[in-house]
Amino acid sequence: MATSTRGLGTLPALREVPIASLDPADTPILRIKTDEDVELWKHTRGYQDYGLFLRRLAESVVGYELPCNDPEPVQSVTRVIELLDKLNVWIDEIPPLPTPQRFGNLAFRTWGKRLETECDSLLHDLLPPSLHASIPLISPYLLTSFGSFTRMDYGTGHETSFALFLLCLTLLRYLLPEPRVERQVVLCLYVRYLRLCWRLQDVYKLEPAGSHGVWGLDDYCFLSYIFGSAQLRDQAQIPVSAVLHHPLPSTNLYFMSIMRILEVKSGPFHEHSSQLYSIATGVQHWTKVHSGLFKMYEAEVLGKRVVVQHIPLGGLLEWDVQQHRSQASSTSFQSTIPPMVATAAPWASSTAHGASTPSPTLFAAPSRVPPTSFTTGFSPTHHPTGSHGRGLRSSPVGPIAPSRAPLGPTASTVLRPKMRTGPGVMKMQPPLPPSSSHGHVDVPTEGGEREEPPSSAASKSS
Repeated sequence: MATSTRGLGTLPALREVPIASLDPADTPILRIKTDEDVELWKHTRGYQDYGLFLRRLAESVVGYELPCNDPEPVQSVTRVIELLDKLNVWIDEIPPLPTPQRFGNLAFRTWGKRLETECDSLLHDLLPPSLHASIPLISPYLLTSFGSFTRMDYGTGHETSFALFLLCLTLLRYLLPEPRVERQVVLCLYVRYLRLCWRLQDVYKLEPAGSHGVWGLDDYCFLSYIFGSAQLRDQAQIPVSAVLHHPLPSTNLYFMSIMRILEVKSGPFHEHSSQLYSIATGVQHWTKVHSGLFKMYEAEVLGKRVVVQHIPLGGLLEWDVQQHRSQASSTSFQSTIPPMVATAAPWASSTAHGASTPSPTLFAAPSRVPPTSFTTGFSPTHHPTGSHGRGLRSSPVGPIAPSRAPLGPTASTVLRPKMRTGPGVMKMQPPLPPSSSHGHVDVPTEGGEREEPPSSAASKSS
């Protein structure tokens, strides 16, 4: 597969945070409690750093396959992998308990308690002495990277916590923001993390956190599809529809994730993974798949309060919303980039189940930092005349439809009569009772007896 590094040249460099500039008292805590907090978070410097970080990771693996065969492993990446190997050994030392629960083995809480106890010592062994002062600012992200020890579940929010943990290591320059290092972070380090989480899910039967069922992309992860689609983006030999022909080779993270679904789920693929099936049948080029998944990740993961409310913020990813509020109230900032109106992705224009596409959402450009957003910060290299660019539309690609789309009219609702009230509406009179064989009507009285018609009563009185 041909490799490509043109995208990294167009992306800005990730900033460096000196250890001396950190406030030890600004430890990461849970700060997102309302939907307004989610919107404020999108204007913080840490949110923009995370978007740039993911873009750089994705661009570093364009055209590269698995397994990672770099002859010179990066020492810092290898040391983080060794940390994950220690956590994997703990699973053998803490076997699951013989409990009858379908989801959530109680031994996972024991595993999590051990992580909480030894997290600081693990980071102390990982980082050089010059970075030990940052351990209180990094450990909260590592602790929330493997699931909830209370609810015994795992989801995309925990995966995001691990990506933020790697971002913190990069901001401190423990991991260098260089193409070769970033490539090994994805193809070696993230793959190791993904396999560790799969084993935790299997051994301790972790429940999917906030799963959307068939309306969701995946019950547990999301970044593997972003990185995997980046690996396949600038080639034309493997079409998008190839994911329907099982089994798939483990040459990229996209195929690996789909094969994982087929291992843990039964039934037709189009039934239990309708989003992935719609992508495979409705999108012709990996470029659009990749850009659409980025938009869906920002909308369905980072834009959902129920997901990001469990992510600690502060420290290296500072919660600088107060400064944003003061700037917004004192001055009216005019952005150099117009607001972006998101439109539907190619495979979300219509669905097989009659799902409706949501109305466009307006994303305003941030006022404090350069507007490097997930969806407009970098536009992948298009090839309008290339072999895999034929037939591309010139219109921008918008976000994917929400995971839980509302159903359309059903047989029980579309035929249901609707009541209308108001002036001009004629009221229907009640139908007349059926006539008897003698030509008169029997009307029951309050006592239950039949009241005879006046003519019959007169004849009797005479």
